[in-house]
Amino acid sequence: MRIIFSLVIYIFINKSLLYAEINKQEISQEVGSAVVFMYHRFGDDRYPSTNITTQQFEKHLEYIEKNSFNVWPLSKIVRYVIEKKKLPVKTVALTIDDAYISTYTEAYPRLKAKNFPFTVFVSTNAVDSSSKNYMHWNEIREMSKNGAEFANHSLTHDYLLPREDESKGEWKGRIKTEIQGAQKRLHEELGNKANENPKLFSYPFGEYDKNVNKVLEELEYIGITQTSGVLSRDTNLRTLPRFAMAEAYGDIEDFILKINTLPLPIESVSPTEPIVTTHNPPLLELKLKRVIDNLQCYISSGEKIETEWMSDTEVRIQAKNPLKAPRDRYTCTAPAKEGRWYWHSNLWIIK
Repeated sequence: MRIIFSLVIYIFINKSLLYAEINKQEISQEVGSAVVFMYHRFGDDRYPSTNITTQQFEKHLEYIEKNSFNVWPLSKIVRYVIEKKKLPVKTVALTIDDAYISTYTEAYPRLKAKNFPFTVFVSTNAVDSSSKNYMHWNEIREMSKNGAEFANHSLTHDYLLPREDESKGEWKGRIKTEIQGAQKRLHEELGNKANENPKLFSYPFGEYDKNVNKVLEELEYIGITQTSGVLSRDTNLRTLPRFAMAEAYGDIEDFILKINTLPLPIESVSPTEPIVTTHNPPLLELKLKRVIDNLQCYISSGEKIETEWMSDTEVRIQAKNPLKAPRDRYTCTAPAKEGRWYWHSNLWIIK
């Protein structure tokens, strides 16, 4: 689905002109925004949906270096958002989920060579298992001394949404155990300051709902999603967006497009609940802060969604056909200045 979506975006944007335009001039990033990327595996072609080739990754890092981006740990960017401080232009964070062994063997040496900080979200039970597929704590400690920070990705990487066979109390106890148990292990292995300023939590499978968000708020965690988009000072602290990178959409043209995106200037979104039950396809309503021309929206397959403008700044977005389980997205883009694009993506979880 994402392959088709990327192809549609390329055709619409004209990637050859984009590449030439971005490389011939310095890009001035919109105040208060940063782009965050998410990786999983490196150089492991057994899992193409979550893997990036080492050649692709090297090109990403080379582009960042040659174009003088500010590479920050995600925690530093989030602190700026919380404190309403102005982010420097061209700020980017590199994050990695799950702590697979290729993070240590392939990504870490390349990141260390360029002195780039990065953030790894750890499902601690997998590391505790001593499996050859995951990093070990000694490797994690070594990386933490050389530019890496480690954050919370739950104990077991279980789904956080309520199960049919559990009460609300059982559900809340389960996800608190997942979050607090993983934080305890991070502290035991890395020290009590690990993942504390602020406390970052990456949702397993990128899934959440309002109730999960409330638990994170209660426990004072920042919620990190797998939904594409640009982080800004207006971003909800329980649903921070990231651009996922994998083989099918990790070529340099796609990376250049995304690292130079801007947040779509949104005043409000309705609904804020991503769960889709009876009303499928769901209706999304956006109210923009100002007039934006040529807004185009797509579902994950690349199928274009018709938009209905209620005013110059209010738009209704609804796919033609029901979305397929388990997850889908509405992604909306619009041209900005200097060959760049505004971007907003909305997650739907189909029950």
